[in-house]
Amino acid sequence: MTVNDVKEKLSKKAIIFKTGGKRPTNELLESWIGSVRWQHKNESLPTDNRENNMIPIATIFLKNLPLLPVELAGIELVTIFMSEDVWDNLISEDLSPWFCIRTYRSLDKLVHCNYQTDMIKPFPLTPHLVENDFPCWDGGGIPEEIEDIILQLEAAEGIDYFDDICEEIYARHKVGGYPAFCQSGFSFGNEYEFVMQISSDEKALFNIVDSGNFYFFYNSQKSDWKVYCDFY
Repeated sequence: MTVNDVKEKLSKKAIIFKTGGKRPTNELLESWIGSVRWQHKNESLPTDNRENNMIPIATIFLKNLPLLPVELAGIELVTIFMSEDVWDNLISEDLSPWFCIRTYRSLDKLVHCNYQTDMIKPFPLTPHLVENDFPCWDGGGIPEEIEDIILQLEAAEGIDYFDDICEEIYARHKVGGYPAFCQSGFSFGNEYEFVMQISSDEKALFNIVDSGNFYFFYNSQKSDWKVYCDFY
């Protein structure tokens, strides 16, 4: 197997989001960081286990995106809220108990809301399709058999994974692709697939501990989420 063969097998498409750079429309299909803009009529700002209001993190519209992980098929909108208590529980591998993640399979009957937080400066997000998202080397999603081939190529031809194979690791808000781990990779097993990432965002004044990321894994059979975090 050649370097080009390896690149072809590893590269994935993903949707990455650009923060700001356009005038907000406040309409359906506009994603946001630092704000949740839509809900059902009977919903309100969620509270955590201590009955404190949760922090609105993001509004991510999936409808009409040119790419969608198969696990998210049929979901048109995801809104994400976080308990402030998450910062005291980062030792936990699964942070989902400190998140409220709402999914909507239809945009019908949604009503406008405007939940914001002083912790993040809200900005609209613009989706862009990329075709060259690559995994991190250490536990980032490289199959064992491909990793063995890369090691053989490094020994035989003097190539380097990051110089000769990996084109981009998109450490930003995204749907699909690979998790852009800051540290060694992590997995919740085959039942939970990585589907989404929310990253530290300098423009939105959002820092996850130290330039870290939240990684969202989803089990479509159970309609269940798990959340992992790492940072530098």
